[in-house]
Amino acid sequence: MRVLIGSSPEHVARIAADNVLAGLAHHGKGKNPVLGVATGSSPLGLYRELSVAVAEGRADFSKAQGFALDEYIGIPDTHQLSYRQTLITEVCNTFGMPVSGLHTPQGMADSVEEIEANARAYDQSIKDAGGIQVQILGIGSNGHIGFNEPGSALRSRTRIKRLAAQTRIDNARFFDGIEHVPTHCVTQGLGTVLESGRLVLVATGESKTEAIALAVEGPVSASCPGSVLQLHQDVVVILDEAAAAGLKKRSYYDDAAEGISLENLRVH
Repeated sequence: MRVLIGSSPEHVARIAADNVLAGLAHHGKGKNPVLGVATGSSPLGLYRELSVAVAEGRADFSKAQGFALDEYIGIPDTHQLSYRQTLITEVCNTFGMPVSGLHTPQGMADSVEEIEANARAYDQSIKDAGGIQVQILGIGSNGHIGFNEPGSALRSRTRIKRLAAQTRIDNARFFDGIEHVPTHCVTQGLGTVLESGRLVLVATGESKTEAIALAVEGPVSASCPGSVLQLHQDVVVILDEAAAAGLKKRSYYDDAAEGISLENLRVH
């Protein structure tokens, strides 16, 4: 795991975009991009930086596929508060991923069984696309990634999940009161997320300090779903100073961020 700390929100976004593009180049090996996309405020600057890369000719998402982490149950994907519509605005309309290439879990069906079957099919669709090359992640104040709330199995697959009370409170600002926030969702599982080539997690602000400390330096535990990132072979965590404030090994992360050179390897 690499932990990189930016000096400003703009710096965090640039670092994150560079690591997404490098991850696509490494894990995509010349194929069309397959990108895992997240909603929320954390990746917005990253998406803007990807649009800059497209404008400068450093990236091309015109033939990309995107797979969303999650979707609410009970909200049609045409509704403005659905994650599909959010991602069309924040991803497709920002850096040029085609809407036809954006895949989101299905939160509307005639039965629970149908939603469950669609969730299994969603996992299969990721495999059919060759797997997610780079998965963009945020983290909730309770340590969730996607909507894998505390207690989620570390090998879980895309499935129905009950939203934690804190998550519904955090998301109530987007709705006309907490009573309108859905109680359930369909989310990629932690096991699904771990199959991605690279994981790029972005977190900013004091509200993420405790969750980041547990995810990066705490024990691997279902109590903090984000800690499952410690099991992945290619993870980049990009933080601002506030989100990094709880890290005990900060000096090591800063040293490691300098990278390796022949000069570093010489014995003096």
